[in-house]
Parts: sequence; C-alpha cells; structure tokens
Amino acid sequence: MTFQWTAVASFLYGEVGVILILCIPFVSPLRWKKIFKFQLWSKISHYWNKAFLSIIVILIILFLDAVREVRKYSVNATADKSAKLYPNTYDTLHMKLFRAQRNLYISGFSLFLWLVLRRVTNLIVQLASEMESCDALKAQVEKNNEAAKKYMEDNEHLKKVLDASKVGDNEQKIKRDNEMLKNEIEKGKKELQTMSEALSKSQAEVLALKKQSEGITREYDRLIREHELLQNTIQEEDSKKEQ
Repeated sequence: MTFQWTAVASFLYGEVGVILILCIPFVSPLRWKKIFKFQLWSKISHYWNKAFLSIIVILIILFLDAVREVRKYSVNATADKSAKLYPNTYDTLHMKLFRAQRNLYISGFSLFLWLVLRRVTNLIVQLASEMESCDALKAQVEKNNEAAKKYMEDNEHLKKVLDASKVGDNEQKIKRDNEMLKNEIEKGKKELQTMSEALSKSQAEVLALKKQSEGITREYDRLIREHELLQNTIQEEDSKKEQ
C-alpha cells in the first residue's frame, strides 16, 4: 500500500474512532457542546470549513482515481487473450484489480464517514441547544405557575376582606382591584398556556432529533458491519494469495 492510501486508511480508522466516541450514550449533548466551546476549538473554527471542503475534494479525487483504476484493471476480452500467452499476466492483473477495489472502498468509506461525522456533530449541537431552550422554558413555566398561585391567593384574600368589610366607600375600590387582579390572572394563564405550547413543540423537536440521531447511528452500525465484512474478505484474499 502506497503512502497516500496508508494515510487515507489511517484517516478512515480515525473517523471510525471519533464517531464511536461521539455515540457514547452516557455523554450528554450538553457536555459535548461544552467541549466544542473550548478555547482551542474556537481558534480552529475559523479554518474548519476550509479544511472540511479541502478534505472532501481530496477524498473525491482519490475516489475517482480508484474508480478509474478499477475500470482499468477489470477483466476484459483482451486480458483473457494475453493470459494465454503470459500466464503471470492474469495473476498480476487480478492483483492490481484487487488493490484498486480496496482503494475504492477505503476512499469511499472515508468520504462517506467524513460527511456523517459533520452531520453528527451538527445534530449534537442542535440537540444541546434544544435541551437548553427546553430547560429555560420549564423554568419560565414554573415561574408563571408560582405567579398565578400568588395572584389566586391574593384574590382569595381580597374576597375575604370584601366579605368581612361592609364599608361603602372602599367597596368600589376593592372591586376594581379585584377586577385588575382577575385580568392579571387571566393574562398569566394565557402566558402559561403559550409557554406550555412552546415547551411541547420543543420536546417534539428534541424527540425528532433523537430519532434522526438514532437513524444515523443504525446506518453507521450497518456500514461498520459491511466494512468488517469487506476487511475479512480482503484478508482472506490476501491469505489466499500468500498461499
């Protein structure tokens, strides 16, 4: 394996390791978001998009080169004719075809996992933001509940005072205060309902993001199994050639 394909294979193994680390279940998205906000990452973030696009371009070039090599060394009628004259030509042709196919799989999986890695990190950040907004909405709803309870207690107290006192001069003032408190209570109830609807919407979005993340995880597990199967196939072919 040449230096460039060794580097691509090492890059592929690194991608697999990073995605496995990001999929650790007991590390919450909020903690990952805190890690992404470290000062080191903030310095690198200015060059992140350029590096991401550059790596995609390199992987696409290597992938197309591997496709070209596979098509070049595919068995055709001309190769079959030359194999009769030169017995070693057939084995050499298949060895080169095997290497081209190996390079094709390595570059293809590297390109795919690089895109998956970008998508997973974006989903983790989005999920963490939704969780933070959900916590803020919960705190706001609890605050509104406490305010509504306080308004209701004040209203009950004013009712008792109104029933106990029969002073005509203050009766109209107490009624106005009572009406004002009722309006504030209604306003608080409406705000509470609005916050509850926003909380339900945020929870639905969080569930959708979780389902999407689980789908990506399942797709990643399937790709890992296919990669292991391809690795086993390559190892078996290598062992057969060595024999």
